[in-house]
Amino acid sequence: MEKEISIQRRKTYDMVYIAFFTVLIGICSWISIPAVIPFTLQTFGVFLAVSVLGGKRGTLAVIVYILLGAVGIPVFSGFAGGIGVIMGNTGGYIVGFIFSALIMWLMEHFLGRKVWVRALSMAAGLIACYAFGTAWFMYVYTGKNGPVSLMTVLGWCVIPFIIPDAVKIVLALTLGSALKKPLAGIMGSL
Repeated sequence: MEKEISIQRRKTYDMVYIAFFTVLIGICSWISIPAVIPFTLQTFGVFLAVSVLGGKRGTLAVIVYILLGAVGIPVFSGFAGGIGVIMGNTGGYIVGFIFSALIMWLMEHFLGRKVWVRALSMAAGLIACYAFGTAWFMYVYTGKNGPVSLMTVLGWCVIPFIIPDAVKIVLALTLGSALKKPLAGIMGSL
């Protein structure tokens, strides 16, 4: 009986933390500087969620965030929502967050949760997000406006974001490490 209560409590905490980090990613997306691809804190929110919650729960937070946006809740940059945002030019970067989280989860599973592993997994996840988002952008943009070169798209969508995203990784690692310890007692092994 006590074990059953403990399992229920754990599931409840999991749902609360996943919901909290889903909301945090949404709030981070609203903090933006307009550009072709807006500068937002979304990637910071994704990195922080996986860093604090771990691969499984962090990935679930990212998926719930994207699903909320897909059904029209304005959680994306510029208070936007809906499947049209995901199907648009920049939607690949949003979907790419799932790949980022999955890569972070996979690396965590095989290499552990040491700081250097989390840093490397965030960098690898960011590269996957960039790759998927850039391919998506080129496909959608070409369909609407005609051909565009890879270098042009990289100049619009990736190169300006490399340094800000590196700073977000450092901030997510720092804050994630600080939050992990106090939450570990509540959430179990993070």
